[in-house]
Amino acid sequence: MIISGDVILEIPTPRRFTMTSDRTNIQPLLARLDAHMRAESYAARTIGNYVRDARRFLNYLATRHIAVESVTVDDVNRHFSSELERFSCRHGDAPTSPESWCRVQASGVHLLLRVVRGEWPPIAIPTTPLEVFQQEICHEYAQWLATYRGLTTNTIFRLCDEAGRFLAWLGERSDPDRMRELAGDGIDAYLFFRAPSLGRQSRKLMASDLRCFMRYLHCAGRISSDLTPFVIAPKLYAFETIPSALRDEEGRAVVDTVRQDHSAKGLRDYAVLMLLDAYGLRDEEVIHLRLEDFDWHNDKLYIRRSKTRTESCLPLLSAVGEAILAYLQNGRPNTSAREIFIRTRPPYRPLCSLYQLIQSRLKEADVHPAGKHGAHAFRHARAVSLLRAGVSTKLIGDILGHRSAASTMIYLKLATDCRGQPETGRHRRT
Repeated sequence: MIISGDVILEIPTPRRFTMTSDRTNIQPLLARLDAHMRAESYAARTIGNYVRDARRFLNYLATRHIAVESVTVDDVNRHFSSELERFSCRHGDAPTSPESWCRVQASGVHLLLRVVRGEWPPIAIPTTPLEVFQQEICHEYAQWLATYRGLTTNTIFRLCDEAGRFLAWLGERSDPDRMRELAGDGIDAYLFFRAPSLGRQSRKLMASDLRCFMRYLHCAGRISSDLTPFVIAPKLYAFETIPSALRDEEGRAVVDTVRQDHSAKGLRDYAVLMLLDAYGLRDEEVIHLRLEDFDWHNDKLYIRRSKTRTESCLPLLSAVGEAILAYLQNGRPNTSAREIFIRTRPPYRPLCSLYQLIQSRLKEADVHPAGKHGAHAFRHARAVSLLRAGVSTKLIGDILGHRSAASTMIYLKLATDCRGQPETGRHRRT
């Protein structure tokens, strides 16, 4: 407070607390970070490094009277710039790779912010009326997709992502009044904007997503006319492409290579690949497998299908069961998570994707498939092997979790080279 004549001027307090308050908050925050990392089974050396980096960040905030609860991305970036200058002054030169150096320094800081604030980076908050309106539309669109279309979370996320792109492209034209006047030429302009970077199948999917958004806008009264006829997608013909699949010898090479790795990571990856090779499961179906999905007494395996949202009961093959048991007994970290497959390094959390795992194992086995490199490469290979073994398409569809026979028929093209011909010198998988 400053008194100037008869006028009392109120000086706003600094951005958060006083210097003393900032300093006294540092140790409790570091204790929370330390306790969190110990609970997640981080290595002692990692805990020390993260706490050290977090302490420097908290000291930086304290000198500027900034509370952790209100830190912005710009605050974090300015801290790293300050640390980079300090490094250069101490060593006489900048790090060999400043970007990599900052990423290492950021690990402890970002974890501290996630522990204290619950999430980091912070969710972007709309700052203008237009941004608020666009966010409102996307939120209502997501609710409409869930309530009236009954779509899965992943599909809703994809559709809302395309809707957000379209609204961002519209810019000022997406305000409530001007959006009502949206016409076919605006749709054409957006399609021309998006199409050059996409392949035919991606253009088809993008157009389908945009058509769904136009249908919602019209139903919600956001646009005056139905613009779905103006969203023209490229034609894709049934069975016009041949799905990529691993050859028999390639699949065996990958599995045999991983079988020789007896580390915790090797046991996990071998169990994953055995599931892919034996059942042709999708990526999400494997990573969402839980301990209770295995009926060891009756040799059954329960699969929650990620696309059809149904459950399948399959016989638990002995080779697959042995691989899973070996991983559970000798490779799986001690964690409260119910998912089967866990990261091999702290924090011990369920896997979120199999793509990098499969990529690294394909490279290790010197297998370089021409098409897909993820779980679907094994899925397609399993479908082909069953077709070549004379298994009916109905049974193959049940094993793969297909709702329609048309989804299975596409694999016939991969098996036509051997149907009706003796498979001399070729391994028959059943």
